[in-house]
Amino acid sequence: MKKIILISSVAILLFSCGKANDKSIESIIASKNIAQITAKKSELQAQIVQLEAALKLADTVKEEALVVVEPVKDTVFSHYLEVQGNIDTKENVLIQPEIPGTLVNLYVKAGQHVSKGQVLGRVDDGGMSEQLASVENQYALAKTTFIRQSNLWSQKIGSEIQYLNAQTQMVSAQKAVAQLKAQLGKTVIKAPFSGVIDDVFVERGEVVSANPRGLMRLVNLSNMYVSTMVPETYIGKLKIGTVVEVKLSALGKTYAGKVRQVASNINPSNRSFSIEIAVPNTDNLLRPNQVAKLKITDYVNPKAITVPTNSIQKDGQGNAYVYVASASTGTTAVAKKTSVVIGKSANNVTEIVRGLQAKDLVVTDGVNSISEGMKLNY
Repeated sequence: MKKIILISSVAILLFSCGKANDKSIESIIASKNIAQITAKKSELQAQIVQLEAALKLADTVKEEALVVVEPVKDTVFSHYLEVQGNIDTKENVLIQPEIPGTLVNLYVKAGQHVSKGQVLGRVDDGGMSEQLASVENQYALAKTTFIRQSNLWSQKIGSEIQYLNAQTQMVSAQKAVAQLKAQLGKTVIKAPFSGVIDDVFVERGEVVSANPRGLMRLVNLSNMYVSTMVPETYIGKLKIGTVVEVKLSALGKTYAGKVRQVASNINPSNRSFSIEIAVPNTDNLLRPNQVAKLKITDYVNPKAITVPTNSIQKDGQGNAYVYVASASTGTTAVAKKTSVVIGKSANNVTEIVRGLQAKDLVVTDGVNSISEGMKLNY
C-alpha cells in the first residue's frame, strides 16, 4: 500500500515538474543543443535514482509485519454434530369413551394429577346393571342346580344327560355374567397411565362418543425425549447411550440426554435415519413440541494439536498451510510457511493431524499480510 502511494506521489511530482519546466525543455529540444539536452537528461536521471532509493526503502519496510502468535498445545478436542429436534413424550393421549352414552360422572379437572387406573368419569350404562343382576341370579340358580345334579350323579341317581345339561346351563350363565361385566366395565373411564389432565373438553351430562376431540388430554411429562433425523454417514457413530447436549433457547437451559433408540431404516428421500434422545425433566419445564438444539459428540481426541481455523490458509492446489514463527528472539521472528494435514473442525478450532508439534508458535492474527521469510513482530 505504501509503495502504491509513493508511486502515485512520484507521478504527481514528475507531472508538476514537467508543467513547470515544459517551456525550458521544449526550448532546449528546439535549440538542438546537445550539451543542454545531455545536462537536462542527467538532472532527470538523478531524480529517478533518488525515487528508486525511496521505493527500495518502502519495500524494506513492507518486509516486516505486526502479528499475534500462539503456542501449539496438546488438548482434548471434541467434534459435534449439531442438529435440531423436537421435544415429545409417548404418553400424551386423548382419552376416549369405549361406548357412547351420557357422561353421568366426571371426577377430574384440568391440571389435576392422576394415577394409572384412576377413574376419570363414567358413562350411563343404559340398563346393563339391571341385566347383570338378572343374569347373575340365573347363574346362581344354574350353579345350585348343577351342584345338586352332580351330587345325585355321583350316587348313580338320575341320568348322565341331566348332569350334562345342568353343567352346560351353569357354564352358559357364567359366560353371560362375564360378558355383561366386561360391557359394564367399558362405561368406566380410567387413566391408562399416571400423568396430568392437560385439558377437559366435555361437561357432565353431555352425550359422548369416540371423536377426534376426545373427552380430555392426559400427559405424562416424566418420560420426555427428543426426536430428530441425522445423515446416514453417522451410522456406526451413534449408539444407544451416546451422551447428547440438549439446549432449549426458549428456556435458556441445557440438559444432558442419552440416545435411547436408533432407527434401523434409512429414509430414501433425504438419506437420513431417526434417533431418540431421553431427556430428564427434573424441573418439569419440558413440554411436547418444544424445539431443541442438539450437540452430539461423534469424535474425541484426548491429545490433539489444534489451531484457530482462521489461521489456516490454502494454496492454489488446495493444500493447507500455516505460518510458524521460527528463529524466535524475544518479540521477533521469521515467518515460515508450514504445510499441515487438517482433521475435523469445531467451535472455530481445527485439529492438525500432521505438520505441527507442541510449542510451535503459529501466527493467528495478521496471517493474511505476511509471506515466507518476512520478519514478524509480536
